[in-house]
Amino acid sequence: MNVLVVGGAGYIGSHMVKRLVEEGHAVWVLDNHSTGGRVALPFGTLVKGDLADAPLLDQLFQAHAFQAVLHFAAHSLVGESVTSPSKYYQNNVVNTLNLLDAMCRHQVSNLIFSSTAAVFGSPNYTPIDEQHPTAPINPYGASKWMVERILQDYANAYGLNSVALRYFNACGADPDVQLGEWHEPETHLIPLVLQTALGKRDAITVFGRDYPTPDGTCIRDYIHVEDLCTAHALALDHLVSGKLSGACAFNLGNGSGFSVQQVVAAAQKVVGQDGYTITIQEGERRAGDPAVLVADARLAQQVLGWRSQYAELQTIIEHAWAWEKKRWLVG
Repeated sequence: MNVLVVGGAGYIGSHMVKRLVEEGHAVWVLDNHSTGGRVALPFGTLVKGDLADAPLLDQLFQAHAFQAVLHFAAHSLVGESVTSPSKYYQNNVVNTLNLLDAMCRHQVSNLIFSSTAAVFGSPNYTPIDEQHPTAPINPYGASKWMVERILQDYANAYGLNSVALRYFNACGADPDVQLGEWHEPETHLIPLVLQTALGKRDAITVFGRDYPTPDGTCIRDYIHVEDLCTAHALALDHLVSGKLSGACAFNLGNGSGFSVQQVVAAAQKVVGQDGYTITIQEGERRAGDPAVLVADARLAQQVLGWRSQYAELQTIIEHAWAWEKKRWLVG
């Protein structure tokens, strides 16, 4: 197929572009390099541009007979969304409307949308399934929830079929070490821990050790980026083949969480093999951090046939560590 990947130079998007090219698809990547693009993307055809540019979208859709679009282009920092909500609603909602309208104008009816567990807000129960109420507590989560709601309306009115995939904690790196996680600023726990080992950060802060969990630290559901790509590929196949229609949503996670302390301990085991150590400092609880966030991904398993290939924490960290060493020590 001819596929457009919006935000395909970013962390998850770039891994997905590689997967699509390996599967034989012709891939065009639209990215404004606001957070991605620091590493040369060796896959697909890169077009530098923004979803705010409607004429550019029309040009792309006219030039290439896309069968599907994968949408990864979003701002995703929770704290920034609270202080700069306009930025998040403009990019994540308004610019997505530009994309959806372009798809409708050019009769492209298949969309995979990168959503988030943040649509649920503070959980009423865990593991979190698709029936859990959506009640986002920050503009980032609200912007993603708004798009999911819009997708339902576009399915009903215009026949635009979509799958929203709600990630929990994306992590890991390409096992071939061609791609990996690279955010500025970095906010994800695993790269922060590994960069601390490399001396790029003074210490990793553990925010609170008095949560109602076995070791007192927060538990999160970490899902390898390659497993996310597998879910996207399966969702795309289901959409294009007609097995799915309308606006669908699936939660993606391993279904079992790891605590902050477990992540740090596993990372120390991995980096210790190379003679590195991780410096830890203690911090107070952060406001709004739930004790446990874990996905119930059984619906994706049942409907899409999806399974995690890299569910082991040590494997996830080994892949991420190989990438961090290449990034900082090899270049």
